[in-house]
Amino acid sequence: MTSRSPLDDPDNSSFAWGRYKRLMRFMVVVTVVVVAVSLGLLYWRNGLVSIHFYIATGLGIGLAMMLMAGLMGLVFLSSGTGHDEAVDDRLGEDAKDLW
Repeated sequence: MTSRSPLDDPDNSSFAWGRYKRLMRFMVVVTVVVVAVSLGLLYWRNGLVSIHFYIATGLGIGLAMMLMAGLMGLVFLSSGTGHDEAVDDRLGEDAKDLW
């Protein structure tokens, strides 16, 4: 039987998700700054190539950074709360023999 996750507790859960939201707000600010600097450098080096080029570049950098921040934030959330340790390892030591 699997053990209960620390995220099942409402107090732990609200603290962990609050920390995740703060991390994501910080990463939104960092992403906006990086996109602005990147587009500024591209304009400074190349001039106005095409507005579509700058839109695609800004969206590509922004979406890639937010996707990476979201996924890494979830890794930090599950690891930092002890949620990873609550997983039932049914193979145990037998799995090490497979590798």
